[in-house]
Amino acid sequence: MAAHERIFVGMGANLGAAASTLRRVAAELGGLAQTRRIALSSMYRSAPVGASGPDYVNAVAELRSELEPLQLLAALQSLEQAHGRTRPFPNSPRTLDLDLLFYGAREHHDDRLILPHPRLAERAFVLAPLLELAPDGQCADGRSFAEALASLQDQRLERLRPQRLISRAASTCNSK
Repeated sequence: MAAHERIFVGMGANLGAAASTLRRVAAELGGLAQTRRIALSSMYRSAPVGASGPDYVNAVAELRSELEPLQLLAALQSLEQAHGRTRPFPNSPRTLDLDLLFYGAREHHDDRLILPHPRLAERAFVLAPLLELAPDGQCADGRSFAEALASLQDQRLERLRPQRLISRAASTCNSK
């Protein structure tokens, strides 16, 4: 059982009402089977990295789950599909993107999932919200989230208001 491990999920969207989608998904994450939402970062606006299209709205959620990593990945992908996610080509614009960033200290590597997420240290839109939730966190290369973020000053990133997707009090009410 993995319910004690800190799990971080990156959330992003750049099609449709992206901020509204992230608010809904933030609530839905706590409703996944055997999963509890612990915390949510602020939302951030960022330019696409390695792709074209409209700006993204991004955030990170911290979860606890009794699901194994591949089970949780499947649940996240089901949420993506429920919100209209299609995958016409790599890095295409999307209505919702959910990335399993960390699952405790676990490492996993196969064609479906790599943990920790292999590109998180290259993405300010992941590091800034991660830094809010885990200020002492480290990337797989040993750098702190803050050090990695400082090296990405060329990536445009704007913290949006209101600061939180939903209140902290509400985030503790959705446990399974």
